Amino acid sequence: MNTLDPSLIETLVAVRNRAYAPYSRHPVGAVVVSESGSRYAGANVEVAHYKGLCAEASAIAAMASAGERRLREVYVIGPGQQLCTPCGDCRQRIREFADEHTRIRVVDADGNLLKQYTMAELLPDAFGPENLGI
Repeated sequence: MNTLDPSLIETLVAVRNRAYAPYSRHPVGAVVVSESGSRYAGANVEVAHYKGLCAEASAIAAMASAGERRLREVYVIGPGQQLCTPCGDCRQRIREFADEHTRIRVVDADGNLLKQYTMAELLPDAFGPENLGI
C-alpha cells in the first residue's frame, strides 16, 4: 500500500520525465522537502563529457538557491521497479543539509515506496561540517 501524497508522486514522475539523460537513458527525479515544508524538484541533467548533475543535486541546489538550508525529506524516483538510491556524491550532498530526523525515501517508477533510510543508514560514519569544526 502506497501511503505517499499523490501530489508528491505526480511531481516526482513529472520531473523524472523531464530529465535530460541522452547518454545513460536513465532518467531520475528527486523532490526534497525543506524544514519549512517547501518542496523543490530536480531531474538529472547529463552532458557529453559525462559529468552531469544528479537529480538529488539539482533539487538540493534549488532548495539552497531559495535560501533554505535544512532537509526534512528526500524522495528519489528512477525509471524502473528496482531501487534507485542516491549515488555516493549525492549521499554526501544530502548529508550536508540533513540531520538525524531527515528521511530519504526511494520509490519505484510508479511512485510506490520501496525503501526509506535515515542519514546514518544511507551514509554511515559520514563526514560533515562538524568534522571541520564548523
